[in-house]
Amino acid sequence: MKSSMGLPPNPSVALNPSAPPNASAAPNPSAALPDLHPDYVARRDELATLAAGSDADPNVIDYTATEHRTWSTVIAELHRRWGDVAAPEILRAAERLELPRDRVPQLHEVSEALVPRTGFEFRAVPGLVPVDEFFGALARGRFLSTQYIRHHDAPLYTPEPDIIHEVIGHGTCLAEPHLAMIHREAGTAMLRMETDAARQFIADVFWFSIEFGVVATDAGPRAHGAGLLSSVGELDWFIDHADVRPIDIDAMGTLAYDITTYQPVLFGCRSLGDLVDSVGEFFATATTESVHARLAHKHLSPRPSPDSTALASHRFA
Repeated sequence: MKSSMGLPPNPSVALNPSAPPNASAAPNPSAALPDLHPDYVARRDELATLAAGSDADPNVIDYTATEHRTWSTVIAELHRRWGDVAAPEILRAAERLELPRDRVPQLHEVSEALVPRTGFEFRAVPGLVPVDEFFGALARGRFLSTQYIRHHDAPLYTPEPDIIHEVIGHGTCLAEPHLAMIHREAGTAMLRMETDAARQFIADVFWFSIEFGVVATDAGPRAHGAGLLSSVGELDWFIDHADVRPIDIDAMGTLAYDITTYQPVLFGCRSLGDLVDSVGEFFATATTESVHARLAHKHLSPRPSPDSTALASHRFA
């Protein structure tokens, strides 16, 4: 899952020889969907004009009864699955955050719950923002979020990051101190990078940890990544189908992935403390030179980095 940053898509050719040859076999739930519903586009664009930006408190949105029902439908479906497939720390974080089940929360309410716990607050943006802006906000303890919600005709799918992904996915993660710290360290790491190749590496490690990370337990993998936690379809799919590998920074930073399918390869930590010691430490100490040294050691060519503001659509089914 990407959030409201224009996360550059990866090339279709895997740069890591460990990438599975049948990665394309992962389902693509967006393939058969029609074009964006015009009502959704109109409402999305309306709410985008109300986004106050990264330096102002979010505006209060007057959500419709239909939008509240969409939120209620999705959060119920997600929480029904979380008990079986979410990491225990995520379940405790959800209890602390106490998101409403019957209505779309206002972003200021989410901030009011997060600030005393981890110092993070939500700010509203119209949609995707440049990578430097997104990660720069993380470094300051701000999460840039959209305020629009997916169309009610397809409540379990969104073609782009909406408030369900941002708040239920990342908001819950940001109520967990370890994950909040790693969000912040990722932001400061990105700001230190001086080349496209180094920025791409940081973004890809973020993808495989903050967006699609799991905890490897004796009972099986348990989700802690925001992309997994906010995707009903992928929560049903990854337990039995994903190839869960141990945390490997070099692999996470170079493994190609398809943002339009369920992720066939995931990386699992032993605990969130282990994630801090590995991924958190990497983000805290990474420099442009150290990232390029990793690429050189693995004999990998720096991957191309598309325009960071380009929309890279992703499914959240």
